[in-house]
Amino acid sequence: MSRGTKARRDAIVQLATTSGLASVEELSATFGVTASTIRRDLARLESDGRLARTYGGVVSLVAHPEASLRQRLGEAFEAKRAIARWAAAQVGPGETVLLDSGSTTGALAHELRERRDLTVATTGLTALEELVGAPHLRVECLGGTLRHLSQGFFGPQTESALSRMTFDRVFLGADAVTAEEGICEATLEQTHLKELMAQRSDRVYVLVHAAKLGRRPFHAWAKLPDHWTLVTDHTAPEEALAPFAAAGAEVVAVGPDGTARPPEPGGR
Repeated sequence: MSRGTKARRDAIVQLATTSGLASVEELSATFGVTASTIRRDLARLESDGRLARTYGGVVSLVAHPEASLRQRLGEAFEAKRAIARWAAAQVGPGETVLLDSGSTTGALAHELRERRDLTVATTGLTALEELVGAPHLRVECLGGTLRHLSQGFFGPQTESALSRMTFDRVFLGADAVTAEEGICEATLEQTHLKELMAQRSDRVYVLVHAAKLGRRPFHAWAKLPDHWTLVTDHTAPEEALAPFAAAGAEVVAVGPDGTARPPEPGGR
């Protein structure tokens, strides 16, 4: 086996592991080789136990590792802060809003700390830590079973508390999001809770930085309502945003100053 073939096969495994399902056509275009060459690669990788072929594509046999919230706090910090500023500007006086667990929603809680005449409910410890010193806000903790990795609450108690409230807006985080499937997370418990949160809210926002668009790192999905808003940073390429707009989502790309601006052609 040539060095180029080995490098391509290693790259195929890496791509399938980090991005989820990959099709023969996608791999052929990515690596600039024929579909027959890709099929030979996949057959060998499958026989070596490195990949599993499925109808229409290939998936990794090694699960994509889920990063802890602590690991994610420093990731795309400026983009998350800008997204949080834009999101906070959408919240009006007297509203009741719901914040998901996660680092971007934690940044949003930070932006809301000085607001008044506002009720903020959350399932996340990061948001609670930001709001604990804001006595002029009404803060509702939708507690339950703590998921240590993401520092968020889930389970029957959380769902029961959620069923007793409605919200003007919900701000959801995500490990990844696609136009076709919605929000991608590591577990079905997480995706089920996100669907319930969306159902209890008048306006649904998904806050994700550009690197999370179109990815499929896991196999649990939360369907989004017909009308929702994707909020990302301005480095997201136009071709990554187009599928969301075509599917009916409102798409907002936020610049470093926290205001909406056109996405950069081709990304950055």
